[in-house]
Amino acid sequence: MVELTETALLNLRNTVSRIQKRIGQTVIGSERIIRFMFICLITDNHMLLEGVPGLAKTLLANEFARHMGLDFKRIQFTPDMLPSDVTGNMMFNLETRRMELRKGPIYTNILLADELNRTPPKVHSALLQGMEEKSVSIGGLTEMLPEPFFVIATQNPIEQEGTFPLAEALTDRFLFRYNLSYPTREEEISILKRDSIAEQPYDPLGKERIMALRSQLNSVAISDDIMNYIVDIIRSTREDKRIYLGASPRTTFKYFLAARANALVNGRDYVIPEDVKFLSKELLNHRIILNSEAMVEGNGDTVSIVNSVIDELVNRIEAPK
Repeated sequence: MVELTETALLNLRNTVSRIQKRIGQTVIGSERIIRFMFICLITDNHMLLEGVPGLAKTLLANEFARHMGLDFKRIQFTPDMLPSDVTGNMMFNLETRRMELRKGPIYTNILLADELNRTPPKVHSALLQGMEEKSVSIGGLTEMLPEPFFVIATQNPIEQEGTFPLAEALTDRFLFRYNLSYPTREEEISILKRDSIAEQPYDPLGKERIMALRSQLNSVAISDDIMNYIVDIIRSTREDKRIYLGASPRTTFKYFLAARANALVNGRDYVIPEDVKFLSKELLNHRIILNSEAMVEGNGDTVSIVNSVIDELVNRIEAPK
């Protein structure tokens, strides 16, 4: 295990806080989202952003990549796309008289998969291989993707015409689903004043430090009581009568990793119950399916109903002291 000193933990907490504030000057109201993105990055996971157009999702992803010091690419998904538009393909080089690999946009560190639900399932499957296996298969060859590799996918929850719903297997690969809402009145005024704020100089975090943080996760202590708490929350999603399909055992392990990462970015080398509670809605809201009766009682507002059910389940279970 990598030893986590008090100074290193304090520096990490301050670094994450500075990054949140810097990006928050450009993307108003994004500080909380940045924390979830950072947790995804250091746990080798991915994130799904849901929100109507115009909420600066592309700018947010771009700014995050810039402050991380990582390569960034964006794919605007459309219904006529092919898997090769994501992964690349084999091309014949007339000069060398050989087939050569032309790499697609998936070969990057941070990939913005914009409006992912607008492309057909065969393209989803190509992206899924990269997300899960960190590799791409082209023309009989298997190529590894750069590390770190982090997918930020977006979808519009309102407009459903001409879309392809994400399969459960793909949705489950996203550690968090974050539902973006309109800014507050004060935040919207700040957006208008944003151009008058001078950008502060910064040092990107860099690949080496990100990979080092990943190796430090195992050094974050998590007690048996906290592990039992996580398992009890997950199992409660399978036992509640309002839930048709609960969270899987894979979710339990992802919850375990995310809780450790949240403790780390908070400057602690141990997990507390608040780490678990903080992550609950964004980690579970796309992993449970409510039955029709629960949806009718909630007047059809899926996000609010699911979040209220998750809150109730978490509050029902006694947290460790």
